[in-house]
Parts: sequence; structure tokens; C-alpha cells
Amino acid sequence: DSNNVGNDMATSGCVPGPQSRTFFPPPQGERRHERAEREARAKEICGQCSVMSDCLDYAVSIRERHGVWGGLSEAERRQVIKANEIR
Repeated sequence: DSNNVGNDMATSGCVPGPQSRTFFPPPQGERRHERAEREARAKEICGQCSVMSDCLDYAVSIRERHGVWGGLSEAERRQVIKANEIR
């Protein structure tokens, strides 16, 4: 259930801690190639995470606008949301 995603993420070691900057853009912005590299690293971590699909479901359900969640970037989640709205 999506209420437990935060706890599951914490125990799985996905986002909290020093690697959280891999999942979210820096406040001062980043170049396109830096973003692509950061997102690729985040997606690799997501691919090994036991709560990846729950994480994605949660991010889509709350329309999270920032970062890589469940292996998808902001733009990719927008496409999922748009596709779900069309159905």
C-alpha cells in the first residue's frame, strides 16, 4: 500500500541518505548531459530495488513532480499519467 512506500524505501536503501542527490536534480540546475547521467545512475539503483513498482505507483498517484521514482524520470511519469488519463 502506498502509505508504506516511504518506510519500504527507507529499509530498502533506495532514496534516503547520501545517494538521494542521484534521484533529484540539484537546486542550482544541471546541464542536459549531467541530468542524463544522474538519471541513468538513479534508474540502475531503482532496477535493483525491491519496492520499485510500489514507488512508481506512489509517485504517479501523488503526481510527484521531481526526481526519479520507480525507475522513471519526471518526463516519463508525465507520459504515464497522460496515458492513464486517456484510458
